[in-house]
Amino acid sequence: MRLLCVLGALCVLSSCGGAGVFRQYEYEEDMYLSLDGSATVYVNSSIPALDALRGASFDPSPSARTDRDAVRSYYTSPGARVASVRTSRRNNRRFVHVRVEVDDIQRLTDAPPFAWSTVRFGREGNLLVYEETVGAAAGKDVGRVNWNGHEVVAFRLHLPSKIITGSSTPEIRRGNILVWEQPLSDRLRGMPLRLDAQMETQSILYRTLWLFGATFIAVAVAFGALIVWVLKRPTTPEVEQRPAGG
Repeated sequence: MRLLCVLGALCVLSSCGGAGVFRQYEYEEDMYLSLDGSATVYVNSSIPALDALRGASFDPSPSARTDRDAVRSYYTSPGARVASVRTSRRNNRRFVHVRVEVDDIQRLTDAPPFAWSTVRFGREGNLLVYEETVGAAAGKDVGRVNWNGHEVVAFRLHLPSKIITGSSTPEIRRGNILVWEQPLSDRLRGMPLRLDAQMETQSILYRTLWLFGATFIAVAVAFGALIVWVLKRPTTPEVEQRPAGG
């Protein structure tokens, strides 16, 4: 029975090429946005995807050495500081994992790797509005790459406060994470992608701390009231017991 179950699972995986079960992310941008407009951006990309999408000139060969200093230089700009660069390997392709710190998210696009986007972030009435349009890819020819057609490009926006709306948002995770995904083939063809969200001006952390503090005070007041009630409760006088037969 176990063997049949394993064979059945393998058949399902082979019929869908593994897609739908394990997402094959080839390029990812994860942005952690703060209310003041500063942000931390994590980029995870294969070297071939970075060359093809952003027009970089890194050697896409699987056997080549990844020059971390060159990657750091590529992502550095007057408005962006590279905090770390890591590397990995998957599906016989080399990947880079870059952490970028930026003081003003609207200046992020000064860096060549992010220049395909236009970003606007500011206050409108009682809400904060984030808008980003991801334009065409570089479309650079990187030769033969062992892509199988199931590769995905993802953009994730981690917001600091409660999301009110997101007209182009296909998925919301954990209340304040927006996710946009696109097949790598569509991103290579430059199909437009629009990211937008409206959020509250008060951070979720502040609201959480306020609720925790209010709950703590309420419990303390109730506990104190209980102690006062116990101390002020009248005691019942003891009944004098007389000897039997008296």
